[in-house]
Amino acid sequence: MSWLVLLGVAIGLAMDALAAAIAVSVSLRSVSRRQVLRLAWHFGLFQAVMPIVGWLAGVSVVAWIASWDHWCAFALLAFVGLRAIRSGARGGEPGASLQDPTRGASLVVLSLATSLDALAAGLSFAALGVRVWVPSLVIGGTAGALTAIGMVFGSRLGRSFGAWAEVAGGVVLIGIGLLIVLEHT
Repeated sequence: MSWLVLLGVAIGLAMDALAAAIAVSVSLRSVSRRQVLRLAWHFGLFQAVMPIVGWLAGVSVVAWIASWDHWCAFALLAFVGLRAIRSGARGGEPGASLQDPTRGASLVVLSLATSLDALAAGLSFAALGVRVWVPSLVIGGTAGALTAIGMVFGSRLGRSFGAWAEVAGGVVLIGIGLLIVLEHT
C-alpha cells in the first residue's frame, strides 16, 4: 500500500472523528487544552486499535460484523446527537446542561462510534494481506490530529452561535450516523 493511498484511507476514516469533535466542542461552554488532548488522544487511540482488532479477527467474521456495525455506529451517534439537540433547544449557554462529553461513558461511546469504520478497514487489510501496524499508526495519528483541529474550530463556532450551534452539532452527529447506515444499505 502506497503512502498516498494510506494517507487517503486515514483521512477518510478520520472524517467522522473530525465532525464529532466539532459537534462536541460546540456543546461545551469553553474548550480547554485538556479536553482537546483527551478527545484527540482517545479518538486517535481507538482509530489506531480498531484496525488491529479487525485485522486480527481476519476475514472469517467479515459478514457477521458487516451486518450490524453500521447500526451500532448510528445508535451511538444518535444518542449523543439527541442529547446535544435537547440541550441546545433548552437554550442558555452551550454545554450548560450536558456532562462533559470528553469524559466518562460519553467519551467511550463517541470513540467507539467514530472508530467502527476503522475496524472494517482492518478486516480489509487482512483480506488484502496488508500488514496492519504502520497503517494503524498513521490512521490513529491522523484521527488524533483532525480531532484536535475539529475541537478548536468547533469551540470558536460555539462561542459565535451558542445554542443554535449546539443543535447543529447534534444534527451533524445524527447525520453522520445516517450516512453510515446509508453507505451500508
